[in-house]
Order: sequence, then C-alpha cells, then structure tokens
Amino acid sequence: MPADVAVEGIRKAYGDVVAVDDVHLTVGDGEFFTLLGPSGSGKTTTLRIIAGFEQPDTGRVTLGGVDITGEPPYARDVNTVFQDYALFPHMTVAENVGYGLKVKGTARRERHAQVAEVLRTVRLDGYGGRKPIQLSGGQRQRVALARSIVNRPKVLLLDEPLGALDLKLRQEMQVFLKSLQRELGMTFLYVTHDQEEALTMSDHVAVFNDGRIEQVGTPSEVYERPATEFVAGFVGTSNILERGGRRISVRPERIELDKNGEAATVTDVVFVGAFTRVLVDTDTGDRLTVVRKNDGSTIEPGARVHLSWRDGDAYEIAQPLKQEAS
Repeated sequence: MPADVAVEGIRKAYGDVVAVDDVHLTVGDGEFFTLLGPSGSGKTTTLRIIAGFEQPDTGRVTLGGVDITGEPPYARDVNTVFQDYALFPHMTVAENVGYGLKVKGTARRERHAQVAEVLRTVRLDGYGGRKPIQLSGGQRQRVALARSIVNRPKVLLLDEPLGALDLKLRQEMQVFLKSLQRELGMTFLYVTHDQEEALTMSDHVAVFNDGRIEQVGTPSEVYERPATEFVAGFVGTSNILERGGRRISVRPERIELDKNGEAATVTDVVFVGAFTRVLVDTDTGDRLTVVRKNDGSTIEPGARVHLSWRDGDAYEIAQPLKQEAS
C-alpha cells in the first residue's frame, strides 16, 4: 500500500519540554489511521506538524512522497476538523460549507453543485438554509466535516472531533465517520484519547506515550498483543504478571474461574450490566481483574476461586524501562 502520509524522525520541543521525540509513522492510501494516547503524549502535536501549524525541530513530513515539511498549511493538500467545529454563526450551512470554494474563486454554479453534493454525502440534504444555531451538536459536526471534504483533500486530519458530544451521539458519529471514510475512499488521520473510539473505527492505531510511539498495529493486534506494559494498560484493561521469568499480559475476559489453576480470593464484585467485574488476590500475591458474562450465577467477596487461561491468551510484553537515578 503506497504511503499517503509519512513522518520521518520528527522531534518537537517547547523549551525544556519535548512534545514529540523521534516519531516515525507511515499512513497508507485510503486508511483510517488513529493516533491514540493520553493528554500530553504527543499525538496532537504530531497532527499539527502534519497540518503545517507547527514546524518540527528535526525530521520531515511527506505527502504522497513529496516533502511538505516547510510548506505552509494552505499549500498542503490536507484539511483539519477540530472539536469546536469553528463554524461561522452568521452564515448558513451552505455558506459555511462553500466558504473555502468561494475563497478559491470557484464559480457560483459549480460551488452550489459541490455544496449540495457534499451535504447529501453527510446526510444533511435540505439543511443548507439553516444557521448553525438551529442544528444539534452532531449536525454541526457534520457541517464541519462537509466543509473539510468539499474540496476533496488528499488527507483529512481530525483532532478529537467528537470530544464535545455526549456518549450516545459520539457512538453514532463513530459509525457515521467510518462509513463516510469508506464511501469517500479518503485517508483519515484521527486523534483521540478514547480507546474504544480508536478500536471501533481504525484500520491501524499508533499508541503514543510521553512523546513516542510505543506500538503501531491493527486494533486487534494492539488489543490482543500489546507490545509494552503501557499499551496493555491504556488500550483496555489488562493483567500484568510475571510467570517463568516472562512478563505477560492477560486480558480480564480471557481468565476463567474454575476448579483448576491458581488459587485466589475474591476481594470485590462489580455488576456492569451484561458482565460482572471480579477483583481477586492470588495466593502468590498478584491482584487481578476477571470479567465474566452474567449467567444468573453469583459470586461473593471472600469466595475462594481458581484462575486459569490458555497459553495463547498470555502475551509476552517488553520489560518497562528502568528510570535513571536523578
């Protein structure tokens, strides 16, 4: 798959704070690629460098094989969607969507045709005459999307665009965004701190931590085979254990409570609707989380249980880096 976006060894510091440190990244043509990580991990700075809003101290960015590192934002074939929509309140939906085309000098008839087409694409046909204040949060976000894709950029950059929406609407927009990306065949580069969002929508995920990328893979690879302890703990919940000289990760839903295996004592039981989260202390001193589907049976704190898991469900992870003495 040819690279649509390539980031090669970029570094960005603000005074003594290193925001991005030697980041390498390749995004294939037509991918939905997500930069995932906690606040301050470097994901948004990386996106802003790709957009041209920031210049890296070292390294370079290419778009379709062309070096764009020194190009200003307006000269790059990318558009950015932000969390706050940034719509013009005094303009109609159609005027907001067509604003960029108008600035470029696109003829009125062609501009109106392109705006009408993109409003149909984002399921807002018939809303062109409304003002942003007359729309719901999800509709305003779709207007922002329409404005960003109307001129068909090579890459669409999305900086936590669903962060201001409530949970139900955010989940609906996740499905819509993935469907839209497939329909357009456009490369989406998406930034989020929400693990479920990343796993739901992405073809590939890059997990950021402390200015670096700890792992790149498909959602399944990142979840099922975390490369580091940070990835195991940040992408979902994971149990980290040492067995036979190996440091391993076992997901809570992979652990069985049965009559065989390691002995443990239940310390807490949390009902979460379709499943129950069981916290246990093993006799060897580990504190683990087990997730089991609700089948009508009950288990109480203080109960003695045994834990087991298949060898294939225990994945070896890298040892954490030792901190240097200050």
